[in-house]
Amino acid sequence: MLRQPSKMSKRSSTPEPGAPRIPEVATAGLYWAIEPTGSTLRNQIKLGRVFGVELGLHYSWLIIAALITFSLAAHFQAVDSNWSHAVAWGAAVITAVLFFACLFAHELSHALVARSRNIPVRRITLFALGGMAQIEKEASDARTEFWMAIAGPITSIVIGFVLLGVARAAGWASQTNPATPALAVLVWLGYINFVLGIFNMIPGFPLDGGRVLRAILWWITGNAERATRVAARIGQLVGVLMMLYGIYRFFTGAGFGGLWLSFIGWFLFEAAGASYLQFEASSALKDLRAKDLMSRDCTALEGDMLVQQFVDEQLLRSPRRCFAVMEGGRLSGIITPQEVRSLERSRWPVTRLREAMRPLDKVRAVDPDTPALRAMELMAREDVNQVPVISNQHLEGMISRNSILQVLHSRTELKAS
Repeated sequence: MLRQPSKMSKRSSTPEPGAPRIPEVATAGLYWAIEPTGSTLRNQIKLGRVFGVELGLHYSWLIIAALITFSLAAHFQAVDSNWSHAVAWGAAVITAVLFFACLFAHELSHALVARSRNIPVRRITLFALGGMAQIEKEASDARTEFWMAIAGPITSIVIGFVLLGVARAAGWASQTNPATPALAVLVWLGYINFVLGIFNMIPGFPLDGGRVLRAILWWITGNAERATRVAARIGQLVGVLMMLYGIYRFFTGAGFGGLWLSFIGWFLFEAAGASYLQFEASSALKDLRAKDLMSRDCTALEGDMLVQQFVDEQLLRSPRRCFAVMEGGRLSGIITPQEVRSLERSRWPVTRLREAMRPLDKVRAVDPDTPALRAMELMAREDVNQVPVISNQHLEGMISRNSILQVLHSRTELKAS
């Protein structure tokens, strides 16, 4: 879900009482993504786990974090010019950290609803455009899709109301500037969460509102593909309108904020199209099994073969990328270019395949009757390009991203003709 608290205002020396200026660098988009075909945002700083879901910060988010902190420092200095720079910067840092916590809470709500419906969630990552809850497969029904989508905006709006309520209980009155830095922090976070939740209800796929719309259309028509197509087209329209409005804002004095809004619009336009293509790909493969996609020409090699001999006689002379390692006529592991690369070149002439291979008990494999979509999910989760198909400790074949793409290409051509 792409979300952007986009309450922008022209630059002024003091904020309007009761309506603190929301820094334009805080207009970061957020979205949650289904991840069956490939992993995204792999480079990240791991922060730990909450309710079994991994939390992380992508390195690109550090740039936005710095911009938000600088903007907040200027904002708090403008709220009350009597506050020292140290106070303004301290409030800015605290607010930025709490803001990120609110974004995690938004994404975590999606993840918890998904897990309650037996849909695996891999991780939550904040990145330059906001955040992503990486959910490994599509919802199986319209009701699950609806509650997964709407959980985020509800969470943000509730957080906003709670924070503004605490601020009022502590002495802040609407239409007045906060009297203390603590109140200023509460008021800013309250407003930004409220705007965050409202913005995400814009009916543009893959925003939360677009997914809510898709769920409603799915429920009405009973056709998930048609609902996704309509929601994606609306999402692209919303993206175009955001781009045009951002350009208009740029030429009417919004500066960087206008350009940022245009960039978010472009991202939404691209994400809507990509999400629909991803859904089509999943639909095209839903009736296939691993045995339908696997390559059956795996070469069996003896475990006492030297790695150097293997490279010279097999890897450099064959298009195959995976080989079975046998011991006493039984499969004991597999060897791929990945295992060879992890071994120092100087050891190739003295190392046996049985020493360099990936043992069978460490091989993430599927059986021939595993649905193709589940094999795709495994490749995404393990960040690999191919998965062995094993039955009764016998290597039946390999299923790879290339084989999946070839089948998708053929099915798309036949559908278009």
